[in-house]
Amino acid sequence: MATSLSPFHLLNAPDIPLPAPTSTFFTITPPLTSMTDIWRKPGPPEINTFNAPVIYKIINLATFQRVRVTLNGAWDKLYDQGGLVLIVPDPKCSENASEAARNGQWVKSGTEFVDDAPKVGTVACDRWADWSLVTEGIVPASGGGTNVTQVTIEMERRPVDDTLWVYVVQDGKRAGVREVTWLLSLAKHEDGNPKEREAWVGVYAATPTVVEGANPLDVKFEGFELELRDL
Repeated sequence: MATSLSPFHLLNAPDIPLPAPTSTFFTITPPLTSMTDIWRKPGPPEINTFNAPVIYKIINLATFQRVRVTLNGAWDKLYDQGGLVLIVPDPKCSENASEAARNGQWVKSGTEFVDDAPKVGTVACDRWADWSLVTEGIVPASGGGTNVTQVTIEMERRPVDDTLWVYVVQDGKRAGVREVTWLLSLAKHEDGNPKEREAWVGVYAATPTVVEGANPLDVKFEGFELELRDL
């Protein structure tokens, strides 16, 4: 296993300084005046949105082993969110990163503000997205205000069957919140051997609800780890 030292890239994030390849701390502040989200549903009306700011690394999906981050924010608007995202971009849109992400397949997991409380939201999107919510792992952020919470999220390949597991980590213990059975299989030939398939792994934040006069959402990430396996 090896830690990825490849460069970071930015998507939908013109105002964020490009982090150094070894950076483990980031802050993303989505724009206040426009809706940002990562979401796809058949509707009606049909929605296919991928305009949230993302900081990510490019890898071969077949080498993915694990990614983890701790994030915090003062969540207060409906669907305020931030967390990890794993994207398999559409190769037919290779000249346009935003379209490649929008038409690709992806999994995101992190904090999402729903029913007046922060929860852990996880979404997996093949053709269309689904969505699940749990309350485990959300704790007050150390040194933050009364409404600032944090959570540690981890995504990991399970070697026995090459499925992607999403975990909440608290007090050194992991609790599984989602198994995504299909995503890592996108980097396999029909005979099961690995094949080259580009993937983007990183962090994101979004504010799907725009409220006039609202405070900006500053999502702070720390302890970012991306581990790759040898083939």
